[in-house]
Amino acid sequence: MSTRSLTPSELSDLLNTLENRFNKNLHRHQELKWEDVKAKLLKNPEKCWSLNEMEKTEGEPDVIGFDEGTKEFIFVDCAPESPKGRRSICYDKAALDARKENKPADSAVNMAINMGIDLLDVDQYRLLQNVGVFDIKTSSWVKTPEDIRKLGGALFCDRRYNTVFTYHNGADSYYGARGFRGILKV
Repeated sequence: MSTRSLTPSELSDLLNTLENRFNKNLHRHQELKWEDVKAKLLKNPEKCWSLNEMEKTEGEPDVIGFDEGTKEFIFVDCAPESPKGRRSICYDKAALDARKENKPADSAVNMAINMGIDLLDVDQYRLLQNVGVFDIKTSSWVKTPEDIRKLGGALFCDRRYNTVFTYHNGADSYYGARGFRGILKV
């Protein structure tokens, strides 16, 4: 069995969790039907593995849309705060390698790659905030444009005062209240 697949029991548990979350949050996907989502998931075992990784790190992935062009469902971490299992990390491997002391355990970009997901970009983060209220106590690293990254910086977002803010920080910084949110198309 591939390391990026779930046992039948794990898959069943994941599908039950996702279905319950889907049904409790219909405002996130009013035009979509769980049966269609489930059918697509069953055809994509590696993506189920990635969703399970999102779940294990407390991301609470849920469907927030459908891409008509690619015919894919869009899953995003919908935990109220940045996922607990993905906090206290710097932005990417280069930033992690640059730290001489007090290194965090990992980086957002590396964790996302290992989970088979992508970091949200600023626009995707803002769209997520249209289906709920997220990161009012935490913040989340977001995909950073290369020109900013080359200069040592990285971007993160949060929601304060009912407004979504985008900030910058050194890519090698890390905080207990900053993690990252992922996106996965299935």
